[in-house]
Amino acid sequence: MNEIVNYPSLKDKVVIITGGASGIGESIVENFLQQGSKVAFLDKDEKLGNKLVKKFINSKNVPVFKLCDLTNIEKLKQSINEVKKKLGLISVLINNAANDERHSLESVTEEFWDDRMNVNLKHYFFAIQSVYKDMKKLGDGKIVNIGSFSWMMGQGNMPGYTTAKSAIMGLTRTIARDLGEFNIRVNCVVPGWIITERQKKLWLTNKIKKEQLERQCIKRMLVPNDIGKMVLFFSSDQSSGCTAQNYVVDGGIVH
Repeated sequence: MNEIVNYPSLKDKVVIITGGASGIGESIVENFLQQGSKVAFLDKDEKLGNKLVKKFINSKNVPVFKLCDLTNIEKLKQSINEVKKKLGLISVLINNAANDERHSLESVTEEFWDDRMNVNLKHYFFAIQSVYKDMKKLGDGKIVNIGSFSWMMGQGNMPGYTTAKSAIMGLTRTIARDLGEFNIRVNCVVPGWIITERQKKLWLTNKIKKEQLERQCIKRMLVPNDIGKMVLFFSSDQSSGCTAQNYVVDGGIVH
């Protein structure tokens, strides 16, 4: 982590992060913990989830981990209710969990298509539906959806993923309209190519890195903390006038 910017409005706020055990989600968890927020995260990877909790076990602020397959909407709702009982009314929701598995046009079946929608989109809506009444009671709330620049770039070889991710922009704007009157702000942070351990393992090569940096205005590869810091901003009162926005963090990709 780099230097820590303090957002007083986030201290003691109850925050839920989906897909928080690794990658961008893990960075978001760590960023909120540093703000003194009461953090819970949901993930289907029990080993990585417990590992992240253990990392903070001797600190003053320890996250709550709920093992949850987010495609199981009833389990999602149950996990969120358990967090409410343990930590209190939810002030901030970060919809982050997704899977960018590559797949060809020819390989997609009806079942696989539905699965891509479930993994990358469906749980965003139902997580929002499960927390917004808490935010209404509090008279304040922040929802940050994590999108993807892949569909903006016209990236191929994963039509199910890019279709679902493009829909998050529409979801963000329409929910922002519905919830704005209750002082609930809804924004979308759109990562460019963020170098997580998964990206390093599966796709990052010296050749691809060189090509990526040639396209970016900023001449370094982006890391999860670049997204974590922007998520904090949109979750804090420093962005009090921002809602229904789709904010791209891609290092300045030149088209």
